[in-house]
Amino acid sequence: MKQLSQIHGVTIKTGIFGDNFVASRILSFSALSPNGSLPYSRLLFSHIRKPDIFTANTLFRAYAFSSNPIDAILFYIHLLESSNLRFDVHSFPLLLKACSEIPCLSFGKALHCQIYKLGFSTEVSVLNFLMQMYGYCGLKGSAKFLFDKIPEYDDASCNIMMGVFLRYGDFESACEVFREMPERNVVSWSVMINGYVQHSRFKEGLELFQEMLDKKVKPNESVVVNALSACAHIGALELGEWVEGYLRKKSFRFTVRVGTSFIDMYLKCGCVQKALKVFDEMEVKNVHAWSAMVGGLAVNGRGEDALKLFSQMDMNGVRPNEVTFIGVLNACSHSGLVNEGKMYFDSMTSIYGLQPNIHHYCCMVDLYGRAGLLNEAEEVIKSMPMTPNYAVWGALLNACRVHGDTEQGEQIGKKLIELEPNHSGRYVTLSNLYAVKGKWKDVAELRKVMRDRGISKTPGCSFIELKGRVHEFVAGDNSHPQSEEIYDKLDEMINKLKFDGYSPKTSEVLIEMEDEKKETALCRHSEKLAIAFGLINTEPGTTIRITKNLRVCVDCHSATKLLSKIYTREIIVRDRCRFHHFKDGVCSCRDFW
Repeated sequence: MKQLSQIHGVTIKTGIFGDNFVASRILSFSALSPNGSLPYSRLLFSHIRKPDIFTANTLFRAYAFSSNPIDAILFYIHLLESSNLRFDVHSFPLLLKACSEIPCLSFGKALHCQIYKLGFSTEVSVLNFLMQMYGYCGLKGSAKFLFDKIPEYDDASCNIMMGVFLRYGDFESACEVFREMPERNVVSWSVMINGYVQHSRFKEGLELFQEMLDKKVKPNESVVVNALSACAHIGALELGEWVEGYLRKKSFRFTVRVGTSFIDMYLKCGCVQKALKVFDEMEVKNVHAWSAMVGGLAVNGRGEDALKLFSQMDMNGVRPNEVTFIGVLNACSHSGLVNEGKMYFDSMTSIYGLQPNIHHYCCMVDLYGRAGLLNEAEEVIKSMPMTPNYAVWGALLNACRVHGDTEQGEQIGKKLIELEPNHSGRYVTLSNLYAVKGKWKDVAELRKVMRDRGISKTPGCSFIELKGRVHEFVAGDNSHPQSEEIYDKLDEMINKLKFDGYSPKTSEVLIEMEDEKKETALCRHSEKLAIAFGLINTEPGTTIRITKNLRVCVDCHSATKLLSKIYTREIIVRDRCRFHHFKDGVCSCRDFW
């Protein structure tokens, strides 16, 4: 911008700024360059004697793709009131995009009227963005009506319509459009894969990604990032490693975004060293890459390393943001570093000028709660400048459960159920508190409330990848083709565990039944089934990696520690909260989770 302003000054001094072509070139850089300035662009436009529609469209584009797309609409209104510019076929797609982003249906409809009035209602490029506007503003039917009215739609029409369907989770209709396309370009594949990943249908997203590669379609950055996100969520390490090898073989450019996605994927698969290798190889590291590495080290039980990396980040002149501090505070929380956590929390405001948000307060409640300092955790909640949400109260409730404070836990549990009456996890945690104290009547009443409200407990499920295929297990599952072998192996595991001194933690079973039945229920937890599957299907000494959708229970945690020693295996379990690296009978969390 410094050089641009000098050039601008020369054009004024020589008088050539009066030429619209010269003025539009200067404005174009200022408006569209990542290093430009939108306020400067607007000022430039106001000094052009007779601005044309090309220059106005440049500003429409800049505003539509900015963080404040409503400015495109405000600029349009200003031009309607103060100029005689005639808007063209390129103006309205940009304005409709802005309406989609806001979203603003009433103004979108007004634009539709203008489009009809000016004779652009048959232009495919305009109709495409009208479809998107209606779809993003909640009228999927109107978007489909317009799609069906397009006489000869193009690839963009199909991609936008698929995006609208996927936005509403209508995968069947999106797939129908996708499969009927005569030729599917990389954007089409990207839209579909992104839709699956955004709706947490990671297995389907990865299957589509593999189909795309089989058809020799070269992935773009968006496809790679979404595929890696899917791998990260279900712990598909083998596929993630294959993607890295494929991209290196194809000389794919590793941008900061792609590099950060690999870091996130490896860390969420428990491969800290591979994540560090990618991180060290990155020539450019922005705050997102540093934050991903700090946060990933924290949840992998390497809190001290996370804090060292944070110091390096500071020394490298990369200013931390709010996300970075969530990783830092988690590192302190999962490592029991209470004093350090308090110091870092205070430094957010005093050193970095960042105001803690509700997520940071939640981390502080978790920090004190995990350490058994329940009164201090409650004081944090009282001192919050905003109303505490379910996550904050949930952190304190979990602490009450872990440290056996039934009285306070019951009060918080009831408060959480009021805040989130349809969240099954709140009922389960409170039920767990009652069960530990043997208050079976209260457990039964809570379950009745859940039944009356139509709320069902989220079933625990575990994922394990083998040879590029992800296998899923739920508690008591017998649907797997190797089910008979798995249960035989499970019996062997339990016998060896008991010989080694294992005693099932029957308090983890939340319903009243005989101890023998409780033991059977515990033995069939999804992560134990996944471990049995891993022991059967991998070579001795191979690391077993499991991803679980819920927090690992105390019984499975104790059993897995012993199993890692009995079978001489490293077992890595990623649960809803963190990673557990089990090796030689010890867990990386040091039983602090």
